[in-house]
Amino acid sequence: MKIFSISVVLAPPSGTCVILSNASDLSSFSFYQKGSVGEFMSFFSKTVAERTPQGQRQSVQENNYTAHVYNRGGAEQLAAVIITDQEYPVRPAFSLLAKILDEFTAKVPQSSYDNPATISFPDINTYIQKYQDPRQADTIMKVQQELDETKIVLHKTIESVLQRGEKLDNLVDRSNALSAQSKMFYKTAKKQNSCCVIM
Repeated sequence: MKIFSISVVLAPPSGTCVILSNASDLSSFSFYQKGSVGEFMSFFSKTVAERTPQGQRQSVQENNYTAHVYNRGGAEQLAAVIITDQEYPVRPAFSLLAKILDEFTAKVPQSSYDNPATISFPDINTYIQKYQDPRQADTIMKVQQELDETKIVLHKTIESVLQRGEKLDNLVDRSNALSAQSKMFYKTAKKQNSCCVIM
């Protein structure tokens, strides 16, 4: 599960999209591939943002990549795009996009949208590093993982109790057998002693 790119895009209903802020993690690509992969990520982000109607979310697959888009629309006309591998879960991706759009609109004035080069939004770099693990973005996934871990511990505990119970059953059976043998020994010894009386 990996996030390759996060972008905040100005997406007017008619017209071309402009990337206002973006961050990418291309560490899994070689030095020679990073430039062309970065260009592909920018092109892919703008294209899917342009083709997503305002107020909607969608996921688009292209080869090994999935672009999750949330075009909020409204007065700001903003969209957010996250490009991940195919294993990254959908729910955390969309919750991260909503969080990024909320913070972007709170920290960046709408008057600066006309000049994207002047926009400073360093939080986007923090998000791309922090949310490489989708459990950070989605508390439900985090709780599910904790439940799975607890379930594993409980299964191990139950198995050990069952093994202990089997061992106890074996001990009880052995003690019953030993008890029966000792009773037979006592009776046999009493018989033997009754016929040979010492005077």
